[in-house]
This record gives sequence, C-alpha cells and structure tokens, in this order.
Amino acid sequence: MTTGDADGTAPPRDGVPDLDDVSGHWVALDEIAHLPSLRNQQGQGHVNYDLSSMSWLVAAPFTFGYHTGELRVDGRTPAAQRFRWKPWGVTREHRGDGLLLSTDTRMALSRDLLLWRITVTNEGREARTVELAQDLYAMVAHTEVGFGWLYDVPWNHGNHHDFMALERIRAATAGSRDSFMLSPAARVLRFGKPRVPGIQRDEDPGPMVMNDELPPHFSPDKEPEPRVGVTGAVRAVEVVAAAGDVILRSTEPIGLTAEGEDKLGSFAAAAGQTISFELRLDAADQSGTVLTHGNHPDSLQIGVENGYLWIGITGEREFTSVAPAVGEWHRVEVHIEAEHVVLRLGGEDIARTGHWSAARRWTSCLDDGTVVIQDTRSPARAVYAFSEEPSTLDTTGAGGLATWTRRIEPGGSATIGIVCAYGTEPRDIEAEARTFADDFEPTMRAGEDGWRQHWRNMFTQGNPDFSGHLPAFSAEEPGLADTYYLGALQVLYMRNIRIRPGEPVFLTGGPRLGPTTTYFWDHSEWSRMYALLEPAGMRSWLLRLLAGPYKDSFGIEARGGFPLGNAYSANDCALFRLIEHYVCVTGDTAFLDERTGGTTVFEHLERIALGWREKRRAATGGILADFGDDAWNLLECVPSYTGVVAGFNSAYVESTRAMAALYRQRGRHEDADRAEAEAGELTAALLDLYAGSGRWKIRRPDGIDTIGHVLDFGLVSSALHHDLTDDMRREMADFVGEHLLTGGWMRALSPDEPIAAVSDRPDHGAGGAFCAWPGVTAHGLARLGFRDRAVALLRDLTSAASGGVWGQAMEIVIGPDGRPRARVAEHGVSNRDSIAGAAGAEAVLSALFDLSPSFATGGPNVLPVTLSVDGVGTLTGIRSAG
Repeated sequence: MTTGDADGTAPPRDGVPDLDDVSGHWVALDEIAHLPSLRNQQGQGHVNYDLSSMSWLVAAPFTFGYHTGELRVDGRTPAAQRFRWKPWGVTREHRGDGLLLSTDTRMALSRDLLLWRITVTNEGREARTVELAQDLYAMVAHTEVGFGWLYDVPWNHGNHHDFMALERIRAATAGSRDSFMLSPAARVLRFGKPRVPGIQRDEDPGPMVMNDELPPHFSPDKEPEPRVGVTGAVRAVEVVAAAGDVILRSTEPIGLTAEGEDKLGSFAAAAGQTISFELRLDAADQSGTVLTHGNHPDSLQIGVENGYLWIGITGEREFTSVAPAVGEWHRVEVHIEAEHVVLRLGGEDIARTGHWSAARRWTSCLDDGTVVIQDTRSPARAVYAFSEEPSTLDTTGAGGLATWTRRIEPGGSATIGIVCAYGTEPRDIEAEARTFADDFEPTMRAGEDGWRQHWRNMFTQGNPDFSGHLPAFSAEEPGLADTYYLGALQVLYMRNIRIRPGEPVFLTGGPRLGPTTTYFWDHSEWSRMYALLEPAGMRSWLLRLLAGPYKDSFGIEARGGFPLGNAYSANDCALFRLIEHYVCVTGDTAFLDERTGGTTVFEHLERIALGWREKRRAATGGILADFGDDAWNLLECVPSYTGVVAGFNSAYVESTRAMAALYRQRGRHEDADRAEAEAGELTAALLDLYAGSGRWKIRRPDGIDTIGHVLDFGLVSSALHHDLTDDMRREMADFVGEHLLTGGWMRALSPDEPIAAVSDRPDHGAGGAFCAWPGVTAHGLARLGFRDRAVALLRDLTSAASGGVWGQAMEIVIGPDGRPRARVAEHGVSNRDSIAGAAGAEAVLSALFDLSPSFATGGPNVLPVTLSVDGVGTLTGIRSAG
C-alpha cells in the first residue's frame, strides 16, 4: 500500500544518517582495483600506491602533472596496505617493522590547498628513532583552455593529455612497477604524418576498447598541435630485440611527404630494443614527424623542428642542436631502455630523455622555511609549508625534500602536517601556506565540518547550498537506506561550485578525465533527484546545452559551454527525460516557452521526442528508428548493437506518447492524435522484435541478430510495460535474474551471448555493468510488476562501491570465498567516480515509491510532502510544505 500527504508537513531530515556512517570503510589493497579519489567541490585528484603522493590533480584553471612525491621511512618507500575514503580525504596505512604509518591526504574544501597529516606510531617495545623524508613536487600550471574530457596536463614541453604515461607513473609509486616509460601494448610503426593521438579503432573498424586507447575528446578552445610529416625518405628500417633477434625489417625505400603515411608491422617496445633506419630530408628548416610507434601521446616519436632532430616518448620531448644535412642519407638509431631512450645520429648520441622528477620546466627555491615552486610557462606557483619544522629542507630539481628525525617511545606517536597552497599571486599563496600550516589541525577539522554541513543541507528545506533539497528516507530494510544515501552522497561528491560561479555543476566522471565535463545521458540517470535538489542549476544547464549542437555531441565542457565528443544515440531519450522531469517535478511549465538556441524549449522537446522520424530506413523496415552501423554511437563496445535496436526505439515510444499528452494539454489535438497513432505503430513493430526468453532482436540491412542486454530490458520495461503480455513480462524479469544479476551487482550483457567474447568491457559488456544499470534494472522490474525483485536488487548495491562511491565500470570478479562479487574497475580508462551511480537512489524514488511524474500522466503534478510504502519505508520532505 502506498500513501501520500499532499498538504501536510513532515520533518525534513527524518532518517538521514551521519555522513561518517554513509561514507567509507577500510579496504585492503588486494580488495580493490581502482584506488580512491579526492574532491573538494572545485577540483579532483587521485591517491597512489604509496602513502602520500597524489596524481591527476586539477582544479580549473589549475592542473598538475606527474605526482606530488612519495614518503620514505628510514630510507624506504612503504606501500599503502589499506585505504579508507571519506569525502574530505583518504587515509592510507602501512604496518610493518614495528611501526604503524598512517597518512591522511586531502584537497581542502573549496580551497586551492593540499593537506597531508603523517602519523608514525611505535608499536614495538623499545624506543626508536625514525627518519621521515617527504618529496615535495608541485608541477602545476595555470591555463584557461584545454579542459575537455581529455583535459590538458602539464609536461616539460607543454600541456597535453597523456593518460597512459601518467597512469604508468602512478603505477610505479611505492615500487609497484619497475618502469613507467614503456607501454606493454603492441603498436604499429609508422613513417610520415602522425594521426591525432587517441583515435579509437586506429587500425580497423572494431569497437572501442578500454585497455590502451582513448577517443580524442579534447576541448575545442585550444588550437591543436600541427600534425604533418616531412618531405624526404627512409630506408633500411630495422627493429632488433635486446637478444639480437630481428623483430621487424624493411629494406625498401619509403617516400615521406607532409600528408603521407606508411605503416610497417606492430610490436611492443621493450628495454634493450634498437630501432634504426636511414633518413634523407629533402627540404631545409622543415618541421614535422618522421616516425611514430603507436597512436597515443606517449608514443615514441622522432621528428624535426626547423630542421633540428627531436625525440619524444611518455609525455616528454627532447630537442637536439643537430640538423641533418639536406639531401644526404643519415643513419638514425633509437636505443630503448626501461627508464630512458637515446637518439643517435651516425653512431653518436645526440639526445637522451630524462626522469620526470628532474623536469626543467619548474624551478624551486627555499624561502624562510618553505619550498616555493614556479612554473616557467604560466603564472602558476605553489608553496609548501609545515606544521613541524623539518630537520632538513632542500630543493631537488623541480621540487624539494623535507626530512624529520623523531625519537618515538613505545606506544608513542609523532605527527607532522604538510600543506601546499597554489595559485598565481605569490604573496597570497605564501600567506595561505604559512597560515594553514600554523593552524593545521583546525584546518583539517574545518574541511570535515564543511562537508557535514553540505550533507545536512541536502535534506533541509530552504538551505543555503542548493536551490532545492532531497527527501529523507526512513527505510524498513537498512540496505535500501544505504543505497539511497550513498547515491545522494555520490551527487554531493561530484558537485563543483567553481566551474561556473553561482551555478553548481555536477561532473560526470573522473578524476582522470573530465574535470569540467557533463554528459547528457549520465545526468538523465538521476534526473528526478536533480530536479528536486538543484532545480535552478538544472534549468540553467538545460538552457545552455539546448543552445548548442546537442545532437552532435555527448555533453558539454561546462566551463566554456563547448560541445564535446561524438553524438550518442541515447541523446534524444536522455534530453527528453531531463526536460520532462525538470518541468514535471518543479511545475515550471513556463520553461517550455523559453527561447534558447534560436527556438523554444518546447520546439526542442518536439524534435527530440519525435527524432525517430528522421532515422527510419527502408532497408530495415521503414518504421522503427535505425541508429546506423557505428557501435561507438550506441554502446561503444558491443559490435552487434547497431541498426534497429529495441532499447532506444522503446524510449521513442515513451517520448512520443508523452508528447501526445503535451500536445493535448496545449490544445493541439490533431498533433496529439497523430503522435498517439505513431506511438501505436512503433509499439507494434517493437513487439515484433521480441525474440523470446527475455531477449530482443536487432535488425540490420544484412540480417537479424538477437541479444540479451540490460539496455533493452531497462528501456523496454520502462516504456512498454503496459503493452507486454504477462508471459513477456515474466520472461524478461527471469532473464535478468538468471543471466545478468550476480555478486550483489550485475552484468550488462549476458555472458552466453556470442558477442560476449569481444565485449568484455565492465560497463556495457559481459565483464560487469555501468553503475547506472542496477538502478535502471530495478526501475524496470518494478514496472513489470516485480517490486520485490527490485527491492532485493537495490538493497545490496553498496557492497560493490569498493569503500567509496560507485565508479563508471563495476567489474565482476571471484572473491577469496570463490563467489562472484563486484568492485570498481580500474580496467583501462574507466572512471573511479561516476554521477550515474546515483541511479540506485533514483530507483528508490521511481521504482519503490513510483515518484515519476510525466507529461503522459498529466504532469506536472503537485508532489506530496510524504510518501509511505508498506515493506519499503517513508519519504519525508519531498517538497516544501505549504
């Protein structure tokens, strides 16, 4: 039984747990794959495998390279053995040799300030002297451009995104990897013009993978680096292994032109290899690329700049003072080692790459007990200061080194605080560093208190942080409350208040990607919550994205408002849902008549809802939408999910029916009649795609496949639950339970599908599931009449969060007990955090409480203040009373 109170009042925070109870518990390193993240409402970052370093630090317009430096204890670098995440920071621990080492690493809330608390406890029976040595790096840059999904990171010779190189540098912390320089992937050796690095499916039209590739989703506000070859020729190409075996050989001459490209074989770079060839340049003072091994920013490359040779690898580029004589043949050799490469000309060494910690771009100096680091390419600078004066303090290359020597009695502890302030104003940065170092513990407490206040305000009517609020949930089953409140925390954690001052932005993912990016599809997975919590921000965001080419991009770079990436087939259903939920939750019908992008929101909504009309093809029946043959536009990693698919077509049925109701509300009865008739025609064609046993057909010009994927289940059950037969509803629910649900989580693709072998990505393939899919599945189960199964799914989801919030890709692994379990995947380029994880909390509202106002049901409707469902619990403070 469901009950509601449309006019009464209810306490706004009944059942809201303390933030400590919602966030983080200890997880051992061997329990997790993806290490915890850091956020502070204006930036983001990652902790690494050691006890103190941070990477992927970015708080636009500031961005950091490499990492901040490791902690050594008595000359060694301990690895973190376990981690505990809280929204305000990450604690790492190592126990060994009679010492307990504990570090608390933070990005100070809403400040350009990094904080470390280092505590050493003597667990032995005798007093001992301990030496702590902390590297102090801050390779920081200030830039107003380049904040795309692949955002710019500073390197010695400039700013660019080099995912693979920086990840290998992270992986080498605490000695967990021998070398950071060489990719283990086999890559093609090319001569001539380089391709744009990171283009998917470099050599063939296969689906996107996540191991060693990235799409070129750069911000369009930055002029791309010229990509041209040189005029000349190469010959006598040879790649030789360390043992002397020939890996690749080509004796035929290869002509070089500015726009040409010649490919040889593929191989993985390894220590001891030599790549050699003869080069002839046919023009003086030219600039361009001669050789590329791979198609990524970290690829080995050789080129010329104004006629002078250079070599690049793993984020770095070394320029020489050698200009080969034009028109003559020169022997060029590259010798590869684990930590560097050497470029030779005519047998003479002319360039050698160096270690990143000796980066020449940044300078460092001591200033009255602090370490000051200055970027020579931008006005960015950083200052390190300390709560306890170091025993010694030195500068080393691009950073510094602080050492403390402490004698610690048995059972005693020593604690040190370190701060790093960054910015562009030298006096302000220095003053902040010194002030917060002197007030170190109050600064740490202030951050925790600030997060707790944000958390309480999320559920408080008329709060100062949000333009709305979320309802509180008193659950009859604790697991349901855990899912709801962790989803709410996921939203708070992904919030950024600096990207657009005065307008909170909720980021899609990260920290390794997208510090200013919002995806349309991901936001639609928590659209009801968005409209309840931040209606003013949602309204502004929708107006901005509708003003741009939303059909041709997956999202926007929120700082500059630029479109990003390729088009998604999900865009129409995602944008319709966002607009519909905003209007129906808030009651802001005037929004539909606002003008943006040269037309009204209503007209945008009309085009989006009826987008199937322009996607029909005679070759695939001419009724349902055909989404084309590029898998990248649909599910990226499922090659067969193209053409006429059930999922997105069912979303068009839902939007067409909703549009018919909206037409009728506006007195446009002929348009309403037409839309209703078209929805009926689409529905009939869709039901013909049912393949039985919960699976759906895919129709393409060359034939028909079947597939068992969560996307079809979720969208069909949401849109067509009234149109399905009882047998179809039962078979669909059984298919999910028997083939997809596992380990307290699920798989996106049934593992018995023939395509599963090449679709193992743990977000949309058979290896696991995108963090939104369990919430989508729960909503679908409830719509099909199986609310008990939806409850069972939702109450177990927090076990998969790996001690934090849910990530983009949640992989299924076998635990020590031999049973399947889920964890946040580190696989390839997946995100540690993803806003779409809030879909579980969204499903509590939509699946369990049926809180889903829509145009089709006469919306907008006045929401109740309270809702209760037997066996589930009570929502209070859904809307403001009165």
